[in-house]
Amino acid sequence: MSSTQKSKPSFSPFRRWSIGFNVFLIVLLVFSVVVMINFLSRDYFTRFYWSTRTRVELSPLTVNFLKSMTNRVKVTLYYDHNEPFFSTVSSLLDEYSRHNGRISVENVDYLRDAGAAQKVKATYKLALPNATNLVIFDCQDRVKIVDGNALAQYTLEPVANPTEREYRRKPVAFQGEKLFTGALLAVSNPKSLNAYFLLGHGEHRPDSSDETSGYQKFADLVRANYVQPFPLSLLGTNDIPADAHLVIISGPRTSLLPVELEKIDRYLNQGGRLLMLFDADSLLVETGLEKILARWGLLVGNKVVRDPDHTDGGENVIDSAFSRHAMVNPLIGSGLYLIRPRPVGKYTAGTPAADAPKVENVAFSSERAFLEGGNPTPRQMPFIAVVEKGTIKGVTTERGTTRIVVAGDSYFLSNGSIGLMANGDFANCAINWLLDRTQMLEGLGPRPIAEYRLIMTPIQTRQTQWLLLGGMPGVVILMGCMVWFVRRR
Repeated sequence: MSSTQKSKPSFSPFRRWSIGFNVFLIVLLVFSVVVMINFLSRDYFTRFYWSTRTRVELSPLTVNFLKSMTNRVKVTLYYDHNEPFFSTVSSLLDEYSRHNGRISVENVDYLRDAGAAQKVKATYKLALPNATNLVIFDCQDRVKIVDGNALAQYTLEPVANPTEREYRRKPVAFQGEKLFTGALLAVSNPKSLNAYFLLGHGEHRPDSSDETSGYQKFADLVRANYVQPFPLSLLGTNDIPADAHLVIISGPRTSLLPVELEKIDRYLNQGGRLLMLFDADSLLVETGLEKILARWGLLVGNKVVRDPDHTDGGENVIDSAFSRHAMVNPLIGSGLYLIRPRPVGKYTAGTPAADAPKVENVAFSSERAFLEGGNPTPRQMPFIAVVEKGTIKGVTTERGTTRIVVAGDSYFLSNGSIGLMANGDFANCAINWLLDRTQMLEGLGPRPIAEYRLIMTPIQTRQTQWLLLGGMPGVVILMGCMVWFVRRR
């Protein structure tokens, strides 16, 4: 072959176009697969956490609630991005948004974005100077604001100081999920929930700050569950309001009038929710409520229970025996501090009818308990019982299922006792079970905070600074120089 002879092309023009077209189709196919995978992964995905420190996982009950929520909610994170808990709060809200795309989250750093901060202040009327670090939930002009400074629980920890005693606030628990789920529940529900405290018979007053008998802290706890407390009188023409989602009768000292009892009975028959608390001060008083509760299958004792195995040395009882019931399941492993409680339990005489209410004892004494001034035979006795019954035949009501919680003590929820042991947790559980908010019962309590501290002497601090600022960059530069020198040779 002559050197001047032209070589023939390896591929014909048709072959080249065919190869190019095949490459184009392959690239288009790969691109289409990537787009489809990304589209499907938006709604169908599985997340894996490499570290427990970065794990922000919602409880199953919160996830179920988010799946059922159809309202659009705007969440504004009005926060200083340098705050220690900002990343935790932001990650938690992102997790809410991932489970329900109708939840949108907007971050506003009020220190660095003055324009956006001013707009948030004007929209939600944040006039107070201390209105900082807020999480704002907005759904169709229903707004709930969660104070970011109240998301963590702290304890005082002593700090080593040779000259004077010094303490620091150590974070021990984070309750963001509980407060955020409660806020979503509040704004996504078009109807506000109301609780009415019956007054006029010596009951504990929800506006009293008295440590022994006041119920102000309990009323604050009701508000913390996004339920508004109101006083209630059933005298005269007053009836239980139609918007009463819960009625609380806390330790009446005198008998109720027949007209009042009739209104309470009618309320329960129409699917009402009642939290009834008796105590030792009314042992000799026939309030009339006992007969109403008996028709619902409950028996209220007129003696005080003594439990020598579960006491602080006095007449009070420390109750730690619970049944398996949705209302008290979160309390298992903890205890209630009861003050001279009366026995309250299921009425067992006779055979109940097929449509009888479902009654269950949920909190008990030990087997060595006995009645003061009564039967000395040791036996286990119930302190708290619950009643549940569906819509009553022939009665039209919007309230639905009747639910009743009855306890043999009312002082354990007073200002001075509600913070003891799990008394406050019981109040939370009772309120949310009565209101049929099961997503607020389990798995939403405060989560422990793991704190990691690195303690170094001043010399170790300087050595670490030199290592990070000089040593590590120096090693990289040295290796680069060695590579350059080897390649030059």
